[in-house]
Amino acid sequence: MKSTYIPALLALTFMSCKSSEEGTTPTYKELTEAVYASGNVYPQNEYKLFAEADGVLTQQLVNEGDSVSNNQLLFVLASAATDARSQAAANIYRQTEANLAQNSPVLSELEAQLRTTRTRLENDSVNYFRLRGLYERNATSRAEFERAELAYRTSRNELAARQQSLQRTRNQLYVDLQNARSQYRVSSVDASNYRLRSYGSGKVYEVYKKPGELVRRTEAVALIGSGNSTYVQMAVDESDFTKVKVGQEVLIKVDAFNQKVYKARVSKIYPKLNRVDQSFRVDAEFEGEAPEGYYGLTVEVNIIISQNPRALTVPKSYIVGGDSLWVQESGEKKKIQISKGAENLDLVEVKSGLTETSVILKPI
Repeated sequence: MKSTYIPALLALTFMSCKSSEEGTTPTYKELTEAVYASGNVYPQNEYKLFAEADGVLTQQLVNEGDSVSNNQLLFVLASAATDARSQAAANIYRQTEANLAQNSPVLSELEAQLRTTRTRLENDSVNYFRLRGLYERNATSRAEFERAELAYRTSRNELAARQQSLQRTRNQLYVDLQNARSQYRVSSVDASNYRLRSYGSGKVYEVYKKPGELVRRTEAVALIGSGNSTYVQMAVDESDFTKVKVGQEVLIKVDAFNQKVYKARVSKIYPKLNRVDQSFRVDAEFEGEAPEGYYGLTVEVNIIISQNPRALTVPKSYIVGGDSLWVQESGEKKKIQISKGAENLDLVEVKSGLTETSVILKPI
């Protein structure tokens, strides 16, 4: 696709050509060279909302055209198995948390046993030291003293064992609580996968699923993008691609708005060739007014390559072989080569080889 010119987009000022029976002379005119391309208008920050789990769509909270805010709940999926796992994890977490609480039944029983053992030890200790004094004064029998000593040592060992048992139980209940909390968090995250939220503010352009339908993991549910910021995605023919630069002015005609013309600037050039239509993708950002709120509007664009308010031009139909002209000099017809500059559908700029007084002949 060659550089082209659309009169509806590029208003040029033409000066009438001097002509006679002998031929035509070059004239100075305003000449704008542009690359024509087709394109579409898309919203900024466009994304598809994908499901992160398998489930049935039970709630659709938005419709096409609705505006959404960041992290807004848009769709709810349901899964009986996931709900059951989440409920079980929540119950276990609550139970393990209660087991380690201050009024825990498990710990209260062990602490009561520990207090009973400590009381017994205190009594056995008093009896042991009393009988030991009596035994040392030969005031009691050895058998009586040994029974008191055995009871004292047994109570002391039992107290140490119950203290260790209480500490082990506390440690185990703490570990159980941490594991239950981790499982609960995992189940909560898994459950959150069934509640689809927006990743930013914008507008819903399309909803792919309806309530009651099965949604698979990684399946798209909706298309969302910015509702008040758009850009143009163009397909530039590979023969014109090297002429396009970032920052060049772009004139955009939108058929849907009575062929209204918008202005933009080239913002990004993609280096990969689309082999299907032999074109390169070029993006442009609107300057000033822009068509907002619509997805995929078809547009025609002219990318302004150069503008010369006073260029020496000749009609394009007079060019022979790409860079030659027939001229009349001293009453004779001869073919000369010229150096070309910018061009559009009608005119070619002559850089060298002709003057304003040269007489050019239309090829036969």
